[in-house]
Amino acid sequence: MRILVLGGTRFLGRAFVEAAGERGHTLTLFNRGRTNPGLHPGVERITGDRDGGLGALAGRTWDAVMDPSGFFPRVVGASASALAKSAERYLFVSSISVYAEPMPRGVDETAPVARLADPSVEDIGGGNYGGLKALCEERVREAFDDRALVVRPGLIVGPHDTTDRFPYWPRRLARGGEVLAPGSADAPVQLIDVRDLAAWMVTLLERGAGGTFNATGPAQPLAIGRCLERIAAAVGGNAKLTWVSESFLDAQGVEPWMQLPLWLHAADQPMMMASIERARAEGLTLRPLEDTARDTLAWDTARAARDRPASPVITPEREADVLEAWGAGAR
Repeated sequence: MRILVLGGTRFLGRAFVEAAGERGHTLTLFNRGRTNPGLHPGVERITGDRDGGLGALAGRTWDAVMDPSGFFPRVVGASASALAKSAERYLFVSSISVYAEPMPRGVDETAPVARLADPSVEDIGGGNYGGLKALCEERVREAFDDRALVVRPGLIVGPHDTTDRFPYWPRRLARGGEVLAPGSADAPVQLIDVRDLAAWMVTLLERGAGGTFNATGPAQPLAIGRCLERIAAAVGGNAKLTWVSESFLDAQGVEPWMQLPLWLHAADQPMMMASIERARAEGLTLRPLEDTARDTLAWDTARAARDRPASPVITPEREADVLEAWGAGAR
């Protein structure tokens, strides 16, 4: 296949290009050339900005488009419309966050999606992210109809994840000692290795699949307590988990998800309980969590200091303060 990738040099796009290239597909990258410009030598590049600069793609045709970088419906709609006659299929990477609140446990692809009071907003903060992604999906379907393929991933993890939403845990658990473990050990966790997601998306395009798919893992329910234990066992160290209640963390001003990755307030935990039956029926396979943890730690350890952006995760000093307060009985 000839595949046009909008982006392709950061995280999921990077993994997709690698997976598709390994399987012999011909790739063209369309991006601004600012992120990892030396990546993927030998792969065709077209430099341009999808926001107003799609003219650079005129006169070309592809079997498929892979769009991992669309956030605003105006921009995604323009891309989809411009490429509707130039490509056979359009794969749009959406998000589990598209579902309307309150999200039901075991949410599947038929559940209602979020709606924005102002569909023209272009700010992914303030609770807009899910509604924006839902509108992006609509724009792709309007342009490609049954040739549209929408994938809704949960938390994507693995090497080259610069958000620190997962690397924090292999790094912290490998360091050992007393570890602040957030909330309840029984809380659900879902995540998917970027390499598994990318390889599966290539497979979907090879099969000519269409429709909408949740995409996360693991195959069987996983609690955060068991998740952290498995990561600790995989990366070594002598970590001792100390479970600190949600109410105490809130009182201490510790924020879920970004400051302490994988932790969500109890009311938000259905986001970690999505159904992936449809994706598994379409061939989604998932590697062991231990492999992801080891590979992520190896990448995180090897990258240079200049490649480490400012991280929102809790600092060692702040973690120690919270553990001390918890141990002192200020609960």
